[in-house]
Amino acid sequence: MAYYWFKSFHIIGVVVWFAGLFYLVRLFIYHVEADEEPEPARSILKKQYGLMEKRLLRIITTPGMILTVAMAAGLLWQRPDVLHEGWMHAKLGFVALLLGYHHYCSRLMKKLERGECQWGPKQLRALNEAPTLLLVAIVLLVIFQNSFPTGATTWLMAGLVLSFVVTIQLYARKRRLDKERQAIASGDQVLQNS
Repeated sequence: MAYYWFKSFHIIGVVVWFAGLFYLVRLFIYHVEADEEPEPARSILKKQYGLMEKRLLRIITTPGMILTVAMAAGLLWQRPDVLHEGWMHAKLGFVALLLGYHHYCSRLMKKLERGECQWGPKQLRALNEAPTLLLVAIVLLVIFQNSFPTGATTWLMAGLVLSFVVTIQLYARKRRLDKERQAIASGDQVLQNS
């Protein structure tokens, strides 16, 4: 019965952790984009985003990570035999990358707070895709373990995931271009009025 408790809370931890990671980098994007705003909006937005980032990391994301890792240790304690399987080695490798990503986001947040972050919105959007890729890899490893399918359904699913990522990137590009056009139109309007 303990195994199912560990597994349940492990899944809850994963959901909380990933929700935090997904939103945290989105806040970083908004934080960086606040530099384009005039004062006093810039200062107000940067202060608010900094506060939201800290709270998200400390109250949601890091506790989700701790719960995930603690419950995973409980699962491995209940079933140590899985440590001899290749899929588990791969999964643990991806989890190690995810832990590194989590800590890198923590460092990036501190750089944003000090005004030392050199990342632009475009680079942060690309960074925001990393946990999605890790999530897909980890879930597929857990579900299929050593019997990963290579048939048409697999390629269809891979195509759907790829199209989802491309759609998100195209939408972000469209929003960016619309914003640039709007800024140009506003500038032209100001010139016509003067």
